[in-house]
This record gives sequence, C-alpha cells and structure tokens, in this order.
Amino acid sequence: MTCTHVSAPTRFLEANGIRFAYRRFGMKTGTPLVFMQHFRGGMDHWDPAVTDGLASNRPIILFNNVGVANTNGETPNTVDVMARHAAQFVNGLGLRQVDLLGFSIGGYVAQSFALQHPDLVRKLILVGTGPRGGEPSKDVSVSHFAVSTDTRTGEGPLEAFLYLFFSPSARSQAAGKAFWKRRHARENDVDPPSSAQTMRAQLAAAQDWRRVNGERYAELKHIGHRTLIVNGSNDIMVPTINSFTLSQRIPNAQLILYPDSGHASHFQYPELFVSDARTFLES
Repeated sequence: MTCTHVSAPTRFLEANGIRFAYRRFGMKTGTPLVFMQHFRGGMDHWDPAVTDGLASNRPIILFNNVGVANTNGETPNTVDVMARHAAQFVNGLGLRQVDLLGFSIGGYVAQSFALQHPDLVRKLILVGTGPRGGEPSKDVSVSHFAVSTDTRTGEGPLEAFLYLFFSPSARSQAAGKAFWKRRHARENDVDPPSSAQTMRAQLAAAQDWRRVNGERYAELKHIGHRTLIVNGSNDIMVPTINSFTLSQRIPNAQLILYPDSGHASHFQYPELFVSDARTFLES
C-alpha cells in the first residue's frame, strides 16, 4: 500500500478553474474507488477502518467537492451540479473509469454522476441514501441536529452525531463512540471545517432532491451499473425504506441491511462492511 488514511498527504488538482483537494492511497493498480461524503463532511470524516480496509487491494480516492473544506469555489445548491463537478475532478485525474461509494448526500451525487456519465462508472455502492423524490425523515429532531455546530470544530457535536447516525441501543452508541475516535486519528494535515455557505447549499440541494417531478423514481431504471445498497435497519436521516426503493428500481442492485443500526451502519460494522463491499467489487 502507498500510505494510509492517516498518512496520505493532501494534494490539489486544478480542473475547470477549481482547485480540488484530494488524497489517494492504497494499491497503485486496479479500478479506483472514489468516495463521496455526507452532509458537511470532508475527507477526514471517513472511517479509517473502512478506507484502509478497502485500500488493501485497490486505489482509494477521497476528495472534497466544490466549496467543501479546502476545495475552493462556492458549493452549488443542486445535486446534479455537484455531480458535474465530481466528474470534472475524475476527468482531471485522467481516470477512464472508477467505482463510486456515495454516503448520504454523497449517494445522491453518485446516482446523478452515474446517470450523467455512465461510461465513467464501473460499479456503485450507495450507503445510507435514497432516490430522487424519496421519502423524507419523519423525525422532528433531524433538522435541528443536522445543522447544530460545535463552534470549536465547525462540525456537529458528538451527541448530535450519535443521535443521527446510530441507533439508541447501548451497543450501537458504543460503536459510534469507537468510530468517533477512529475518525479523529488523523492529527496533521487535516481539513478545515466546511463553511456556512456549504451547509446552506447542501441543505437546499437535499431539499431539491426530495422533490417529486414527473414519474417518481423513473430515472432509476437508467442506472445500468451493478449496484450495492447498504443501510442500517432504522435510518432516521434517510429512512431505510428509501434503500429498499433503490434496490427495487435499479435493475442490477442488491440490498444489505445491518441490524440494530442507523444512518452510519458501515461505521458501526466496518469489518463486515469492508468484507461485503470487497466481495461486491471483486465479483
């Protein structure tokens, strides 16, 4: 492996007037797996147990899309424009084809990317996410906690994160705290916090994504890529029923639900997720 999640240096790529921040590590050969992050998240918000686990036999690419953390520009307020920027980044790296792993709003971006640039994508992994026009959260606390900010770090406090991303059980909450420690293992060359502009734009993009325009879910039949859909048994952020809808409407999709877990099931079960994802990517 060339570097790890913690040691990979931050690099910058100029593409279409944007200076993208990214990190690349893992094996030098194989189809790169490009990670697309959740609301307000940057490269440091991924789980080293997941990224390093998957890096053992493939290249891993983490990046911050336009306006996020240390990538310049203003974050756009629609998912489709975010996906166009992501494609510009991938093209800027000179890659002919990639696998995509999209989490939460990153899963929205991954779907749009695959629809707009199908030849650039080999396989999709969609985690804790949903289709355009999907079912919204019915938890009244989600909106409040999603925008709560620790003034010291620019991100949500631990309590909000545990509520939103994990189930209330003692087992799940303990897994969330363990992830939190792993997530902060990188102490040098870290991302700056995402801005208030990014938060507002991503909120607007998520709201726009949830609107139903025309025939509901019709575009999903045009995602021809093999797709792995992963979620927790009770995701309160992007309700789990949305993952079932994706699995039913994407022609070549399979669904995995992990028990006693929520939005961040892959962070609660990192070893299991890595095993399932590797089996999918290698088959």
